[in-house]
Amino acid sequence: MNTADLAQQNIILRGLVGSTVHGLALEGQDDRDEMGVFIEPQEYVLGLGHVEQWTFRTQPDGVRSGHGDLDLTVYALRKYARLASSGNPTILLLFHLPASAVLYANDWGHRLLDSRDLFVSRQAGRAFLGYLRAQRQRGMGSERARRHGKPRADLGEQYGYDTKYAMHMLRLGYQGVEFLETGRLTLPMPEPVRYHLMVVRTGKISENHVLTEAGELERRLEDLLDTSPLPASPDRAAIDRFLIEMQEQWWVWTRDRDDQTGGTS
Repeated sequence: MNTADLAQQNIILRGLVGSTVHGLALEGQDDRDEMGVFIEPQEYVLGLGHVEQWTFRTQPDGVRSGHGDLDLTVYALRKYARLASSGNPTILLLFHLPASAVLYANDWGHRLLDSRDLFVSRQAGRAFLGYLRAQRQRGMGSERARRHGKPRADLGEQYGYDTKYAMHMLRLGYQGVEFLETGRLTLPMPEPVRYHLMVVRTGKISENHVLTEAGELERRLEDLLDTSPLPASPDRAAIDRFLIEMQEQWWVWTRDRDDQTGGTS
């Protein structure tokens, strides 16, 4: 069975992510980013098979997505859990989607969403800080935009720096602060932060001001790594128990399903 069929036949959760769910999209300019989770068949976990994710893009590899294009990544449950336990900011979004952004969820998908507290820890704060720091050091100027693709170079030429890149850099800082303080992410982003980030995206704030603000957010994150009420790391034993139970029950259900339909998973 090819990876696309395997992922689609075993999907448990799919949701809308990216600028739209953050409330930071500009009409007629952004692509559509989606993320999902599937459970690998038993032979892929216990046997020789191996699959971690399936990716579908409207555009071919190497071509930047544009308005109306779809970028979809569906992760195997075990890989998704590994990334979530490490605090990956993009992966954690799926746990905090508003109901309107959840495109599909079966019983196992809802159980995964309900498990989000298992993955809450200061480890996520380190990940947010790492991404913010790397992006701030990489810079936002028009030369950077040219190196990373012509469409974004247009922003550098128009505003003097890549304003979309800058917006997402600051977003990481604000979301990291919120997560370390509360263990939650508000989606779409709350006001007035959302409005402020849209002002950045539309080039109404100078690059120097944005870099200064990024530095302030970096320092807030550094402080919160010591003062946050969140546990230092997730309970890996509890996550293991959850994953084992989810997979075992899924395998029983899919065997019964396939016996009734005469198909194979």
